[in-house]
Amino acid sequence: MVVPNYSYLKLKMLGLGGAITVGPSFQRAYECEVECCDHAMAIVASKELATIRKEVAEEAPDPKRSPRSFVLVEGAKEVLIDPGSPESKVVCIGTTLSSK
Repeated sequence: MVVPNYSYLKLKMLGLGGAITVGPSFQRAYECEVECCDHAMAIVASKELATIRKEVAEEAPDPKRSPRSFVLVEGAKEVLIDPGSPESKVVCIGTTLSSK
């Protein structure tokens, strides 16, 4: 029969020469507690990571789907960025924007 005493971190059992007392140091008990907490946090984090990965996989865009082309809104005006440039790059500016 073994009798644990959690307040003193002792374990007592009956032996041939009397009671056998086994007790770790408070430092070792603290280290075990910290290790246990770290292990529990790692388990929780791995479960949360699995949940997040599942949610992200559901929300991720399909790479096989063709990208949509940009559609100009009504009232947009094309303006040359640099009229002197031979590349003739343009930018679309909306004409229905507020003055703000």
